[in-house]
Amino acid sequence: MRKIDPVKHEEKRAEILEAAERCFAREGFHGATIAQICAEASISPGHLYHYFASKEAIVGAIVDAGVEDAASRFAQLTEGSNTITALVSELERLRALHRKTGAGVLLDGLAEAGRSPAIGAVLQKASRGMRELLADFLRKGQTRGQVDPELDADMAAAVLMSVIDGCKTLLIRDPKLDAKRSAKVLETMITRFLSPR
Repeated sequence: MRKIDPVKHEEKRAEILEAAERCFAREGFHGATIAQICAEASISPGHLYHYFASKEAIVGAIVDAGVEDAASRFAQLTEGSNTITALVSELERLRALHRKTGAGVLLDGLAEAGRSPAIGAVLQKASRGMRELLADFLRKGQTRGQVDPELDADMAAAVLMSVIDGCKTLLIRDPKLDAKRSAKVLETMITRFLSPR
């Protein structure tokens, strides 16, 4: 039996996930096929199945990696920063990072979650994880007196996530809207919503 090098295994796994992300951005979750992902990753389908059992498993791994990255980012943001300023800065960083893919991937992922119970379960699990991270971040801000102590941190996190996701669709609804101005209004909304009274 051939011995697997764990470092090389993880590197190849990451390459496959990056290839899948490009396919999903280009073709959508429903439209992207295993064959396209394999072609993008320059591997055979048989080779891919050494790393992932299905397309849903690939989506799950991408989403899990996103939650892990968010956990790491929130840990960094908590250290000595003003909670609201740090959150707004992080949203700006993410907006710049995702400018290439736009809201299409988010909307397509949500639509696929409605069609596929497996994808729905993956996205629901990720949403719970993100909501818990954000709620914990807000509670720490409340403890430091930087966030309104009367806010229900769990519900505030859920509402914030919905507002932020909704803002990602603005340019689909009206491509002529000024993205910088909408980002500024979102910053004002978040600041007013979270600030201690």
